[in-house]
Amino acid sequence: MFKGSIVALVTPFKNNKLDEDCYISLIHHHLKSGTSGIVPAGTTGESPTLTHEEHKKVIKLCVEETKGKIPVIAGTGSNSTEEAISLTKYAESTGANAALVVTPYYNKPTQEGLYQHFKAINDSCSIPIIIYNIPPRSVVDMSVDTMARLFELKNIVGVKDATADLDRVDQQKKKMGKDFIQLSGEDASALEFNLRGGVGCISVTANVAAKLCSEFQNATLSKNKSNLLAKAKEINDKLMPLHKSLFVESSPSPVKYAASLLNLCSEDVRLPLVKVTDSTKKIIKSALSNANLI
Repeated sequence: MFKGSIVALVTPFKNNKLDEDCYISLIHHHLKSGTSGIVPAGTTGESPTLTHEEHKKVIKLCVEETKGKIPVIAGTGSNSTEEAISLTKYAESTGANAALVVTPYYNKPTQEGLYQHFKAINDSCSIPIIIYNIPPRSVVDMSVDTMARLFELKNIVGVKDATADLDRVDQQKKKMGKDFIQLSGEDASALEFNLRGGVGCISVTANVAAKLCSEFQNATLSKNKSNLLAKAKEINDKLMPLHKSLFVESSPSPVKYAASLLNLCSEDVRLPLVKVTDSTKKIIKSALSNANLI
């Protein structure tokens, strides 16, 4: 169920408030473009600065608008275990298909602390949980051994791996087996990630290149790899400048600017994030042009 091009959906704002109409439009854009799943209220969705009401609203809107056509993997992580449990329970109550739970940031828990945090969330709900391991933002790195312990629990099904260490794919596959779902959290390395045993990407780039990202993932995951791998490499080369441009400044400011050029949403972000600089705008425009998106 959880594979292919899964968009880490941006949250559009209008006058610093959630733009619900635009958000619904974005959801339907992905339904039409072949996107395989949606993550509302992730980091790319600016979850740190969404109010609790907004956080719940974007999850509910995704569930309502997708109508079961593609999975909704709700971002429900927090550095407060109690808050993460509350958000995960809410996501389950709306009908979300899974929860994406980030490793607790700022607190810097030990491996045992990470285990107990995820176990508490696991024990409180009945929906699948995908661990979001992103050391550059959370400052903690969940070990493969801790992940293997968690995989023994009833609801832990996989990982969004944003370590940028491709050897982790091999290590995790060897330790947990092929049933452990491995999703890349890095667009630029998604090709190699899938070739090593990954099954998809929770993608920033898919916000502005939904169809291309879907075609790329389908090509890498096809059983007939001899014919489609060349296509995957071709699309990957086309998208690589865009992948890189969307992280020249803190995400999601660059991808929101790119989306604004495609008339998908405004470039507005919430403080402490700010709009991208003029020099970054040039890089993004060039990358979109290289991908034939503008």
